[in-house]
Amino acid sequence: MLLNSRMTSPGERQPPLTRVDILGVFVTAITIPQLHERLRHYVERGRKALVLNANAHGLNIAWGQDWYREFMNEADIVFCDGAGVQLAARLLGSKIPQRITYSEWMPQLANLAERQGYSFYFLGGRPGVAACAATRLVHDFPRLRILGSHHGYFDKSRTSEENRAVISEVNSLKPDFLLLGFGMPLQERWLQENWASIDATVALTGGGWFDLMSGELRRPPNWMSQHGLEWLGRLFIDPRRLWRRYLVGNPLFVWRTIKQSLAGRSTPFGRRITRD
Repeated sequence: MLLNSRMTSPGERQPPLTRVDILGVFVTAITIPQLHERLRHYVERGRKALVLNANAHGLNIAWGQDWYREFMNEADIVFCDGAGVQLAARLLGSKIPQRITYSEWMPQLANLAERQGYSFYFLGGRPGVAACAATRLVHDFPRLRILGSHHGYFDKSRTSEENRAVISEVNSLKPDFLLLGFGMPLQERWLQENWASIDATVALTGGGWFDLMSGELRRPPNWMSQHGLEWLGRLFIDPRRLWRRYLVGNPLFVWRTIKQSLAGRSTPFGRRITRD
């Protein structure tokens, strides 16, 4: 059963959140208002937090890669970013109340950040893409503070000069939100290796959102997103890159979830005590 969470001020203790074990990853059962409340809490208290997203592709990665699953389970919030994850929760006898996709959520987060004075740094995409996404978002939210941006085509080795330079720029600006767009699992690996050295409050993993916002990549029609078919629209738009993820990965994800359900809703990876 989901816990009811009343609105709290940022300084109050946050109520615990329900988490659903899907293929060994503990996905947070959270709505956008609850997520915004958590983000306000983190920023106002200066509490560093990892806020990651989970879709079928990411959970398939977690199934096969221990480091990825363990990193996801160290996050403060892992929200549902896909209709397949909601379906998996139902197959496991649980419920995730809302699917939160970046294409629909970012305008709401930008509105919150504009009102509260929170700041962003955009990191990812091809050269110029994150900057274009920032320009378009600021056009819609003129008082939004996007302190800087950098493309994702740099040497991400932890000790490389380029990596150190990117982190140094982020640290000089101290954004409230660092939004990454390297794609899975590269963005999670980079965070795992570098988050302790980064002077930002909340890390967000946005995947291909920069490409969508900048116009670099076409969006599926709204009706497809509203009916849980965004994956199909993306497949039609970019079949060469995505056919394996969706045509192979989605059925595999459903089969793995059914196996977990038949095994009694406990995965072979063991359980952990969640923290809030």
